[in-house]
Amino acid sequence: MSFRSRTHDPRVQAAILLAPAMLIYAIFALYPMLNVVVLSFQKWNGLDPQRPFDGLANYQYIFTQDPVFWVAFRNTVIWTIMCVIFPPMVGLLLALSLNQKLFARNTFRAIFYLPVIIAPIAVATMWKWMYDPFFGLFTEILTSMGLQNWIQDWLGDKDVALYSVFVAYLWQSVGFSMVLFLAGLQNVSQTLVEAARIDGAGRWSIFRYVTLPALRTTLTIVLVLSVISSLKAFDIVYGLTGGGPAQSTQMLALWAFTQAMQIFDFGRGAAISVVLLLITIVVVIPYLRWTQKHEEAEQ
Repeated sequence: MSFRSRTHDPRVQAAILLAPAMLIYAIFALYPMLNVVVLSFQKWNGLDPQRPFDGLANYQYIFTQDPVFWVAFRNTVIWTIMCVIFPPMVGLLLALSLNQKLFARNTFRAIFYLPVIIAPIAVATMWKWMYDPFFGLFTEILTSMGLQNWIQDWLGDKDVALYSVFVAYLWQSVGFSMVLFLAGLQNVSQTLVEAARIDGAGRWSIFRYVTLPALRTTLTIVLVLSVISSLKAFDIVYGLTGGGPAQSTQMLALWAFTQAMQIFDFGRGAAISVVLLLITIVVVIPYLRWTQKHEEAEQ
């Protein structure tokens, strides 16, 4: 069979079309990922030409001797739980509201989505000013309302710092979930909605039995992206608190960066990154498989 005749095979055509993208992915994504895994078994300060093999010493250190790793792990778990609950929930409420025939709804959609396109470090700078306990926006608002007792050091109090940072993250990220849900709502059958109304179903019943099942695929995408985004939280935390005070906002991604780029122990930083990758795989893949089986069972 000649090469020209082979190119008519759909599988060969697909391979040819995908080859450039796969090559770029292998060079800029797959190779660095594998390199990090290899580096996690080595001792390297980022400067020496040699990277001696160190076995499981990096993993042993972060699990048994690193005083910050488990604090960062706990904060990452709390952060992930909040990310799975609040941005999708608020985004869905906004999408349901802005899917109605409202005045200037496209303008409101753009306003709610605008924070998504702002750089996280810029968002951190803006919210750091608003959280200022002396001259910040929230201090001025509470003072004007006579609620001076509510004023506190939002980013300096270790009991509230993590949640203060999350509010800033919620403000920036909720627009992304809203847009995905708005796209999913376009697939809701209006025929089924009208039929449910004729049968006397209320808004809650229509949402539960018509709208929500149609949004199952979108909901899966939103939750998976929320988990992945939460586990690699870095920019906004670094810009607002740098992991402080007293490591109360420290995250695994930020601690891996600190180990590698500030303490210059790239082996331990890589080990933390690998642990973060494994956590992501353990959380996301079972959920995707469960969702797929659930959809196949319904079909």
